[in-house]
Amino acid sequence: MSRRARQLPDPGRRGLLGLGLSSAALALLGPAGRALAALEGRAAGPIEVDPRFWKKLPGEKTQCFICPLDCVLEAGQTCFCRTRTNHEGELFCHAYSNPCTLSVDAVEKLPLNHFLPGEQTLSIAFGGCNLRCLYCQNWAQSQSKPDDLKTYDYPPERALEAVVKKDIRAIAYTYTEPVVFFEYVRDVSALARQRGVKNVCATAAFIEVEPVKELCRTIDAFCVALKGFSDKFYDKVCGSQLKPILRAIEAIRAAGPWLEIVNLVLPSYNDSQAEIKKLCHWIRLELGVKTPLHFARFTPEYRMRDLPPTPVKTLEQCREIARDEGLEHVYILNVSPHDANQTYCPRCGKVLIKRLGFDVLENQLKNGACPYCSSALPGVWA
Repeated sequence: MSRRARQLPDPGRRGLLGLGLSSAALALLGPAGRALAALEGRAAGPIEVDPRFWKKLPGEKTQCFICPLDCVLEAGQTCFCRTRTNHEGELFCHAYSNPCTLSVDAVEKLPLNHFLPGEQTLSIAFGGCNLRCLYCQNWAQSQSKPDDLKTYDYPPERALEAVVKKDIRAIAYTYTEPVVFFEYVRDVSALARQRGVKNVCATAAFIEVEPVKELCRTIDAFCVALKGFSDKFYDKVCGSQLKPILRAIEAIRAAGPWLEIVNLVLPSYNDSQAEIKKLCHWIRLELGVKTPLHFARFTPEYRMRDLPPTPVKTLEQCREIARDEGLEHVYILNVSPHDANQTYCPRCGKVLIKRLGFDVLENQLKNGACPYCSSALPGVWA
């Protein structure tokens, strides 16, 4: 935690720790943590928002600049993201050291297929989100304030102790939107970088350029959900905007962390061949043909329960459009088994990483290269 960051007084007792705490994650806490799991946790108080990304306005108002919404708040009001509140003219984030979800996952679940394949992550999530996606799988957490959820007291130092003790190589900020717990990601990832632990982030990238540049200092890999490629889709389905997201993705690419893109294909909403072609064309021009792209199958959820699952044929057509555009590593997600789960050498066509769902069955890469033709594959392999 930043030593200069101020915290409000402890908000008091929170709910039982069980919600979102997997058995594998609970094992990370050790005997003391397992004993505490039967009790109620006490989380740290809210932390002051990074002073570079908000300002005071007249009359005890505040304005937040973490995301493009630029929320202006009267004293006592909370941002659209549900995590940042104006306390008497000072802006504090309530998503800090009080995650609602802890889980041990494969890195492929983010999804990341070209970053330490087969390794595990400690996945961390908090309540809140600055989008309103109608199909959100984690809506019970993302559409709630952190203080309204059952949470666990998990300051940055404890997260590092857990992964180092259990030899987990990466911490993942995922399930809900990491933008809304920016300060926690910043502090944990800085500590992790010092200890040689990798940081990976799954985000919708609805964030201003300067904050995302700050995260790029300590995040090793991003998986960005580029949810569609039209303002109409983002406005209707996600309650946000496309252009700021494209700017943030471009900033990530320029800063240098590893980057993969995932597009959830919704029948009749963002699955037109014209829109898919525009998305793939933009990736080729702005991110490069070696950027992995995942087309994910939609399953009915939240406020889109009446929409059918994405036909596999539609996903296969999306993949062909991407390959015709020249993209070299195009995957199909949430359909298993499928040939498009595998990683192929773009030069000789051999299967190099064989997967079943999120499980790596075989990895033939030798020092990040194809053993058949010696062609190097893009990614972080060691």
